[in-house]
Amino acid sequence: MKAAIFRGGDLVVDTIPDPVPALGQVLVKTLACGICGSDLHAAKHAHRMVEVTKRIPGRKPMDLSRDIVFGHEFCCEVLDYGPKTEKRIKPGTRVCSMPLMMEADGPKGMGYSNTYVGGYAERMVLSAPLMLEVPNGLPTEHAALTEPLAVGVHAVEKANLAGDEAPLVVGCGPVGLAVIAALKLKGIRPIVAADFSPKRRELAALMGADIVVDPSAEDPYGKLAPGKRAAVFECVGVPGLIQQIFEKAPKDARIVIVGVCMETDKIEPLFAIFKELNLQFVLGYTPEEFARSLHLLADGKVDANALITGKVGLEGVKGAFEELGNPEKHTKILVEPWR
Repeated sequence: MKAAIFRGGDLVVDTIPDPVPALGQVLVKTLACGICGSDLHAAKHAHRMVEVTKRIPGRKPMDLSRDIVFGHEFCCEVLDYGPKTEKRIKPGTRVCSMPLMMEADGPKGMGYSNTYVGGYAERMVLSAPLMLEVPNGLPTEHAALTEPLAVGVHAVEKANLAGDEAPLVVGCGPVGLAVIAALKLKGIRPIVAADFSPKRRELAALMGADIVVDPSAEDPYGKLAPGKRAAVFECVGVPGLIQQIFEKAPKDARIVIVGVCMETDKIEPLFAIFKELNLQFVLGYTPEEFARSLHLLADGKVDANALITGKVGLEGVKGAFEELGNPEKHTKILVEPWR
């Protein structure tokens, strides 16, 4: 089969062996797979990602001397089952799944793995118990947004909000937009959103932000509802931003780090100490949050269509990585390997 492969620090299209489903696994055809900001970071900072992963207990780093197929935001079609695997969902059905493979010693990730290919390939294998049927005639391209929406839903859940906070979302890329959608669904308002990009500010308003701010022209912290505890969601993931939030956030603020920074960062804890700031880092989502996100999309609770700004085949993946650097042009590009 064909795939867009991360090989030698570059993205190339080549043929790789067809995956073969084992016990408890399902062979699927990839219909659509979103390009995540984490994929862009992983391609740019691959060696740093490997170095840090080696120091985290229980995590297996990528082997950059071998091929890697990215892609963890996908919607697929069931083709066939592995041996002695219950055929719970019939072939031809569209499904989504958390990007995990269940093994005897625990779940393993896909998309940043030398063992399991991600969604930038014509076919892949999924764990049968994790598959969710796409409901309500939800379009394939919208179903592929389940994973990034779940990231935002999880971030808001982990914030442990009481309901009377003043939320600020810093950065309105796909993750920030998902956080805005999740805040709106929970009724945590007014939502302030900040981004330098006019296009992203426009999308933030479309997704539910009540106040959108260009931080080069206005102070977003000055727009927070008075008398409420601030809840700041950092959705960028670049060095220096956590420290900036420490300096600007009001006393007792809850800070949730959703952006994935691959580089070493520096903070001055005294700012957070004097202000008694609460700092929460988040990762991924729970199975329940993933399933709920799929149904939020199917029920039309989130405007998925506004987020999709481009579609490419495998040959277009490398160019899409470059184009996603321009926030005025693209928000979410979907890879359709069958093109």
